[in-house]
Amino acid sequence: MLEFADGLQATRKTLFVEVILPLAISRNYTYRVPFELNNAIAIGKRVVVQFGKSKLYTAVVSTITEHAPEKYEAKYIIDILDEQPVVTQRQLQFWQWLAEYYMCNEGEVMNAALPSALKLASETKVMLNKDFEYDKAALNDKEYLITEALDIQPELTISDIAKLLGQKTVMPILKSLFEKNIVTISEEVSERYKPRKRTYLTLNPVYHNQESLKELFMILEKRAPKQADAVLAFIKLSRQQKAVSKSELIEESGSGDSSIKSLIEKEVFIAEEKNVSRLGYEDDEDQLSNFILSPAQEIALADTQEQFLQKDVVLLHGVTSSGKTQIYIKLIEEMIATGRQVLYLLPEIALTTHIIERLRVYFGGTIGVYHSRFNDNERVEVWQKILNNEYKVVLGARSSVFLPFSDLGLIIVDEEHETSYKQFDPAPRYNARDAAIYLANMYKGKVLLGSATPSFETYYNARVHKYGFVELTERYGGVQLPLIEVVSISEETKRKTMQSHFSSVLMQDIQLALDNKEQVILFQNRRGYAPVLMCKVCAYTPKCINCDVSLTYHKHSHKLHCHYCGYKEDTPSICPACGSTHLEYKGFGTEKVEDELSVLMPNVRLARMDLDTTRSRNSLQTILNNLEEKKIDILVGTQMVAKGLDFADVTVIGIINADSLLKYPDYRANERSYQMLAQVSGRAGRRGKQGKVVIQTYDPNHRVIKQVIENDYSDLYFTEMEERKSFKYPPYYRIINMDVKHKNPEILYNQAEYLANELRKHFGDRVIGPEAPLINRIRNYYIKSIMLKFERDTISIVKAKAIIRDVITQFQTTKLSKGSIVQPDVDPY
Repeated sequence: MLEFADGLQATRKTLFVEVILPLAISRNYTYRVPFELNNAIAIGKRVVVQFGKSKLYTAVVSTITEHAPEKYEAKYIIDILDEQPVVTQRQLQFWQWLAEYYMCNEGEVMNAALPSALKLASETKVMLNKDFEYDKAALNDKEYLITEALDIQPELTISDIAKLLGQKTVMPILKSLFEKNIVTISEEVSERYKPRKRTYLTLNPVYHNQESLKELFMILEKRAPKQADAVLAFIKLSRQQKAVSKSELIEESGSGDSSIKSLIEKEVFIAEEKNVSRLGYEDDEDQLSNFILSPAQEIALADTQEQFLQKDVVLLHGVTSSGKTQIYIKLIEEMIATGRQVLYLLPEIALTTHIIERLRVYFGGTIGVYHSRFNDNERVEVWQKILNNEYKVVLGARSSVFLPFSDLGLIIVDEEHETSYKQFDPAPRYNARDAAIYLANMYKGKVLLGSATPSFETYYNARVHKYGFVELTERYGGVQLPLIEVVSISEETKRKTMQSHFSSVLMQDIQLALDNKEQVILFQNRRGYAPVLMCKVCAYTPKCINCDVSLTYHKHSHKLHCHYCGYKEDTPSICPACGSTHLEYKGFGTEKVEDELSVLMPNVRLARMDLDTTRSRNSLQTILNNLEEKKIDILVGTQMVAKGLDFADVTVIGIINADSLLKYPDYRANERSYQMLAQVSGRAGRRGKQGKVVIQTYDPNHRVIKQVIENDYSDLYFTEMEERKSFKYPPYYRIINMDVKHKNPEILYNQAEYLANELRKHFGDRVIGPEAPLINRIRNYYIKSIMLKFERDTISIVKAKAIIRDVITQFQTTKLSKGSIVQPDVDPY
């Protein structure tokens, strides 16, 4: 009998799997595989496991072994969710690298990487998909029960559904409902990508006959002269161009929308809705797919291809509007021809929607889009399509580095200097540009970094020949760079020529542009109405109850808002401290600029583009459409307007106050200000007309402003690099920041001092701090920062990180660490 048991034992394998749980735990947990699931288990599949007392999670299998864990008894996995792995081996390797490099846990990387619909847990909320009609008869009993329950109660957690069905694991059932599009998994409900539509008109073929047309005119001139004007305008326009859009006809004829509507109802015009590009190119699609590169672009393209033979990363340094996107398109075409995939990274969702149409013309259905404004169903769909190699090109914001590529040949990082590529919270605090370089290396692919104002680290790497380097110094089509005029706010205030926040020069230029039917963008890097409300008598300023910041007044809500934690309170009419009624607003944001301009220019069509106006569904799209269709004369915006937008008729850019950028206490302030000013200026005069930029400042002789006027990036680079070298900043040194947080400032002081002293034992004077950061309390947590600076070549950063990890772990084992949060941030810029 024993022999038989042993024999049975020999054939029967017991498998254990190490899984990544979507939690911030420092080690991966091991589970046992039930024998009947042995053949189904595979690396990269999702499994349902119990962790903690009674919580269920979806985990990803990272390794399979036959070794049981030594220190604890492995629980069984409950179920396997996938037929095929949803995470590739390479992705798991990438997650591991991210966790090591950015000093976080693999669970935190998994949380950032997987769309929330792929990580069902006990607390995940499930809702019915309202937009979807389904046949109840086609559902099985359990699915039917769930949909009935969701009819009564709009959202249920997975634990609720488990209780309802009386069984522990309901995830496979929910997975099938999700795949049938009947339920949605609600972590966030966000805006869907909508293609932009425009109505085009054609004349009914009946009126191609001259006699019928004459007859129509005679009737219309008597009864509806406005409609007759519209038909005349249509005939004039159709001689000049292939297609006539409804908006063009309204502008040309001066007839209102109602006249055109009547003509469509009378079937004089036939209306057709088409999806169009957002970039003013849609007049002739043939010219688009066969655009011709300028000689300068040809040279840059050939140069890039040549550099790729020796180098894996190439920097394309091209002035604004030099046509970098067209070079990207050529490189993408070449890469697709070889059958490999391309990832095109953009810093802003705004830009993604802006460029997608341009690329759709060339690459049609082989292009996928991925960013955080997609809802979960759409994100899972993109994930699956990339896994099945259906998308050859993926266009997305920073999170698209996590997608399951099978053969990535090229990554393009557009506007590589942008801070939006860096994730600040929560962990992993990664930089998508740096992660993309590692990712491409895993696939033996190439990386092209494009920017008009590269970050100093990238430019430094190009200068020391670590990266290839290509320059494009002229704007496409020979358009000149914009004229830049600097206006001293103090001078104009003295001469009493300032109108509110606008200098006489800016007002004149705005008026001139409007007279020429051109558009204007005004830039102010503060949202809200006024950043500070202050009592004239006792200088009291309302502060946030959770954060150490003053509250910003927003006129549309008539409330004071905190831009860090979202706290709001009513605006006081009398000072709570001294009872005075003399409260005044200091400073100004985009809302106030818009408000004051509407008083000075009452007939002008104004719009505002900042975080407040673009929160809702499709609002961003609407603003961009209106700007292009010339329904907006002046757009007021924050840094959103600086990013790569391309509109034909924007000729004047006004920077309302450049000082808020220049006078910021950060070693990158000058670099950032130059980038921001140069990028905003680059939005002017992009098609044939030379633009004009007006920079208003209290300090017109500031070095950075002079460098922007002269477009002298290299002067900025060399002067700044001297300072960086002497003060031990990147790229000569590497920085790791550590934020220590606690709700009690005294305890925090002791914790931060203890940690800094422990680190000094290993690293000496490379440890700076602890210091209070600019804002030393956010969401009721007080913060202290410790900064570590390491020489680039003489210290092994891997060993340094290992020591830091040990110090943090040792600190967390002491009683002192109670209630504290320690957040390391590698390359915090």
